[in-house]
Amino acid sequence: MPTPCPAETLLIEGPDALAFAHAQFSSNVQSLAVGAWQFSAWLNAQGRVRSLFHLARLDEQRLLLLLRGGEAEALGEALRRYVFRSKLTITASPWRILSTDAGLPLHEVRIASNDITLGCGTHSLRVGTDGEGDSNWRLPQLQFGWPWLPPSTLDTLLPSALSLHRLQAIAIDKGCYPGQEIVARLHWRGGHKRHLCNVHLTRDATPGDTLRSNGNDVGVLLEVIGNDNDIEALAVLNDDTASTLAEHAALQLDDELSLRIQRRWEN
Repeated sequence: MPTPCPAETLLIEGPDALAFAHAQFSSNVQSLAVGAWQFSAWLNAQGRVRSLFHLARLDEQRLLLLLRGGEAEALGEALRRYVFRSKLTITASPWRILSTDAGLPLHEVRIASNDITLGCGTHSLRVGTDGEGDSNWRLPQLQFGWPWLPPSTLDTLLPSALSLHRLQAIAIDKGCYPGQEIVARLHWRGGHKRHLCNVHLTRDATPGDTLRSNGNDVGVLLEVIGNDNDIEALAVLNDDTASTLAEHAALQLDDELSLRIQRRWEN
């Protein structure tokens, strides 16, 4: 299993926190109930994913972002440029230790003095201020198709490439937010050329690596986990490459690497 990493979390607090998040983020934040979480993203003007996160509503005026890649301080600094006269603060939160806990219903949030727990169905994510972290949550979430974004992929991938519609991280029927025009155009007119895949690799590789076949870019790795002599990964693959593979057939890549597609998420 990969080495545990600190949780990168951000707090948005104040009377205008919900309205600000609804205007900036890609999900329908106004529908988020207190004590619940949803997937959401912050996009750039070209509709590419700047940040992907769990968005939890702790109370009427507090939102917690648990980032799935990237740095909270950098995200907070970027978001503050759009606060203007809104009554809110954006700060890195004290919850920094990420570990696995017993199963809770999907999207449920439980709050204690020293930790916040996000229900993920078969397990839960506990974000705490002390204790030891672990990475036991990573394999089931990889198999769910929940992306974790390496630094090199931030600001490069469209929501459709990460299958964020499937995770309800993208709202088509709400008001304007950064990148919304691109998202709507792709949704209504098509043009999706890359999608998320669960793949098996023949050897270890590094998240963020570009996948090449005969010198051509065919995709990018997002996360790689060794599992009982098997190496599972999430990868964004070009549709024309993925569609040419027969079931369980191996795709030979450059650098003596090959992969088999276990599952492909198109939406």
